[in-house]
Amino acid sequence: MSESPDTRSLVSASSQLNLMEIDTIDDKEFDIPQVDTPPTLESILNEPEDEEEPFILEDTCLLNTENIDAHSCETSSLASSDSGDRTHLKRKRKTVELSTTVHGSVLRHSILKGISAQIVSAADKVDAGLPTAVTVSGVIVVGTSHGLALVFDLNQALRLCLGSTATGAEYGAVSALSINHDCTRLLCGFAKGHITMWDLANGKLLRTITDAHPPGTAILHVKFTDDPTLAVCNDSGGSVFELAFRRLMGMRTCESRCLFSGSKGEVCNVEPLLTAPDLKDHPITQYSLLAMASLTKILVIGLKPSLKVWMTFPYGKTDPTSVPQLAWQFVPVQKVVNPVLAFCRGDTVHFLLVKKDETGTIHVIKQRHLQLNCDIISLNWINSRTLVVMDSGEKLRVVDRPSQEELESLDVAEVQLVYNSSHFKSLATGGNVSQALALVGEKACYQSVCSYAGQMVLLGTKSAHILTLRNWRERVDCLLKQERFVEALSLAWSFHEGTAKAVLGLFGDPAKRKGVVADKMIAILFQYVELSVKKCPEHGKIQVMEQHFQDMVPVMVDYCLQLQRTDLLFNQLYTRLVENCVARGVFLESLEPYIVSERLGCVTAPVMRDLLTHLQDNNMMDSVENCLIHLDITSLDIQQVVQMCWDNQLYDAMIYVFNRGMNDYITPMEKLFQVIGPPLREGRALTDEQVVMGNKLLVYISCSLAGRAYPLGDIPEDLVSQVKNQVFEFLIRLHSAEAGQEEELYPYIRTLVHFDTPEFLNVLALTLEDFKNDKQALEYQQRIVDILLKVMVENSDFTPSQVGCLFTFLARQLAKPDNTLFVNRKLFDQVLEFLCSPDDDSRHTERQQVLLELLQVGGVVQFDEGRLLGLAEKAEFYQICEFLYEQKHLYDKILDCYLRDPLRKEEIFNYIHNLLSMPGYSSEEKHCVWEKALLHIAELVTLDPAKSADLVAMHFPEEVRPIITRLQDDHLVFQFLRCLLDQSATSREGPHPQALLRLSPDLHELHIGLLCRFTPRQLTDFLKASQDYRLEEAVQVTSLHYSIAVCLYLSGLQTRGGRPGNMDLSERLPALSGHLIKSFLLTKSVLSGLASWRARKVNRQPT
Repeated sequence: MSESPDTRSLVSASSQLNLMEIDTIDDKEFDIPQVDTPPTLESILNEPEDEEEPFILEDTCLLNTENIDAHSCETSSLASSDSGDRTHLKRKRKTVELSTTVHGSVLRHSILKGISAQIVSAADKVDAGLPTAVTVSGVIVVGTSHGLALVFDLNQALRLCLGSTATGAEYGAVSALSINHDCTRLLCGFAKGHITMWDLANGKLLRTITDAHPPGTAILHVKFTDDPTLAVCNDSGGSVFELAFRRLMGMRTCESRCLFSGSKGEVCNVEPLLTAPDLKDHPITQYSLLAMASLTKILVIGLKPSLKVWMTFPYGKTDPTSVPQLAWQFVPVQKVVNPVLAFCRGDTVHFLLVKKDETGTIHVIKQRHLQLNCDIISLNWINSRTLVVMDSGEKLRVVDRPSQEELESLDVAEVQLVYNSSHFKSLATGGNVSQALALVGEKACYQSVCSYAGQMVLLGTKSAHILTLRNWRERVDCLLKQERFVEALSLAWSFHEGTAKAVLGLFGDPAKRKGVVADKMIAILFQYVELSVKKCPEHGKIQVMEQHFQDMVPVMVDYCLQLQRTDLLFNQLYTRLVENCVARGVFLESLEPYIVSERLGCVTAPVMRDLLTHLQDNNMMDSVENCLIHLDITSLDIQQVVQMCWDNQLYDAMIYVFNRGMNDYITPMEKLFQVIGPPLREGRALTDEQVVMGNKLLVYISCSLAGRAYPLGDIPEDLVSQVKNQVFEFLIRLHSAEAGQEEELYPYIRTLVHFDTPEFLNVLALTLEDFKNDKQALEYQQRIVDILLKVMVENSDFTPSQVGCLFTFLARQLAKPDNTLFVNRKLFDQVLEFLCSPDDDSRHTERQQVLLELLQVGGVVQFDEGRLLGLAEKAEFYQICEFLYEQKHLYDKILDCYLRDPLRKEEIFNYIHNLLSMPGYSSEEKHCVWEKALLHIAELVTLDPAKSADLVAMHFPEEVRPIITRLQDDHLVFQFLRCLLDQSATSREGPHPQALLRLSPDLHELHIGLLCRFTPRQLTDFLKASQDYRLEEAVQVTSLHYSIAVCLYLSGLQTRGGRPGNMDLSERLPALSGHLIKSFLLTKSVLSGLASWRARKVNRQPT
């Protein structure tokens, strides 16, 4: 048990700065160019207070987000941690994510009961007044509102009571306190401006200083420097003074020097750089650095050897009520310690590194800032990596500076913190301060929050409090007391891995640290398991009990694996869980994801048997297979496992067991062939299960020949060659082990070809690529090819596609420059006869496609081209003919192929257009195609008049009249002309005319005549739309066609005895067809109107 914070020493040995124990900080964070020309103090004092930034350090150190943890946790409780989303633990058989950031309770908050009681007692009994200020060193000193200074030792016993109430009435309240580095002197500042110095050994008053600063102002700060004869003070007028203590001829004196005048800008905080004893020889200490915070800027000056300003840094825009804060700390950087000043006003903490290089040059380097989004009223370092800030809501925030991660937040409102507002307003001297300073003083608590040796003391109105960093065990135990085991393990793991923040209490060699933390984690795991078993509900739904253990078991398994303690997992923890059947089941099922992810590769034999039995009993056969193919199964009953796999169709697992358990790579193939072979030989369709088995068989053969284990991993190197030869020997066997008399030769190759010819040939192609330099493998491959040729070419059981696949495969291999296969060319001729001269016309398209693929991969070199072309024409393989003509550049003959191919006739138009338009063809070749197309123009128009018209307009514009002459059918001419005229009109109206075809007037008049014959209803629309015909000829044409119709009709009337009489046409021929008369009359009207319009247009033109 640890000591109570009330009795322990306030100075922890672990707080001493030890370079060997502190993690190095990335030097990129600090290495920023120096400031070459800092300003002088005189120039700063003469600056107008509202002047814009006179001198700014550029922050060239960009934030490296790769080294910063993006997960921060904010809580308001003492045990500040993020418990994380635990829903992932509720998913069955899922591994645990360990990335959740857990910090636990970083600070221990305790009340200093002895000091608190005596503060209250002193106020009641001796009228000491309320507490106003506190400081800590080897002693704790509390100042009061009636001018007393109460000195307590580290056991909280009151040692001295300095001053008196009478003195307090004269000097006012104690407003500031400071103890020198060896804890022998105490400086007290008072609300009415007095300063006293006391001997802490005997309580003797050594000095009373009344003239160190202008009268009528309160002392806000008084601070010893490292030099015991030098101190600084800051008053409510905003001025800063240096106090030099002298002793001449037994007389103690104090000389004062103004460092900063409040008339040029009010300083409200000062902080000298204090050095620990082990750093007293640091090169920076000789300058006696002092940081000062005014209302607008930060100043860093050196008091020695002469007064010098090292840098200034303006705040920028800030809230006028925000309190400026300063805090120095020595920070190790690459095992070199240098001071860093943290400062802020508002919500942003800035950092300045001060270092001296080898040449003696001083560098003041700005670091990346820290944004906290709260109004900071107190800023303290608790160690070289950790800051504690207090916001205006009296909430403490613990921040890891390197990662800028907030580790904990703690509400301290119950402390009832003492504020120094009355001193900033100088109420004891009449309130003669500026409004700006008074506004800042509303939240000033400089004298009630102090830090020393990794501890912080807070002064409340009736109590004193101390906050210290917990050591790593305490932080873990805090979570355990709340039964937050998952978070406790996560936090302990971060200590184990060295990723935890604000670590205290872990020293020595990293391996020893890990060992200490691992022991703690094992103890937690035992405790977690015991508590989970005890707290399991004894009655209720099984789902509730399962969920209870599903929250615990994956966590236990994961951390045992992280710690590499499978012995602990299987021999001790599992033994405890077996007592509960539900826990046992959850444990066994939770192993699967770790086995599959190969985090768990070896399981003890008893647990392995329990696992397989449990999964099989619960019909979780997929899980059985997943586990088997990832585990070492040598400890199992192989035959029993094989039978189980076969009975439950776990073919992957069965193959794995044969391969890994018995080094048998052939038996799995035999078993699979026994299932898929008979139905394929009998011509029956395979079931879905048999298809799956066949596919697995092909993949297994491919893996075995390539040296890869199935379904994952690699075959041991010493077995690769042996396995490959065994598989080849197996495939080329003449008969199977249990062959009957009716079994054909080479049953295994036959089965694979019947099952999936392309995939089997793909497997062979891959082996040819993998074993180019393996002479024995190449011999086996040649043997398999010879068997395939014998089996497939001499057997009518295979489809043209299957035979074509074989010869396509062979053609590809033979076309390669490094080919080693030999194939008799006569076999290709046999295949050609087979494909081009079938006994019937079945599978015509399939045969042609197979032969085309064979030719495209290089098979054409295996054939006599003349014979091939003759057979292709005879078989009507027009795509084959096209392929051969293309090889010979006989493009005109390809047109015949398209015209004769009923499936591709429509494609001839695109072919002609592309060949005549695209580059890459000679003028002779194009001319031959042009003539051939013209020769077959009648067939083209018959096939598609519209596409023919487009083709003519693009490539045959001068041949329109001869083309019409060749079209002997009038209706065909009519269709062609109509499409040609439509194409011409579209070309004129389109935004990008391609081929503007202008037809002569006589062709338009021919079209008018054809319209009268075939579609008279469209005649009027054409006459209105077109302007390329001659009116007189058009009238004659239409009159001719309609007169013939009328005459024929009249002739018919006369035959029937009719008498038309002398009347208008419509009256004389009432029996004439209505539409014929209307079309005729409308046509005459349109033509007459067009003639009049054209005449008027001509008359209006200027002569």
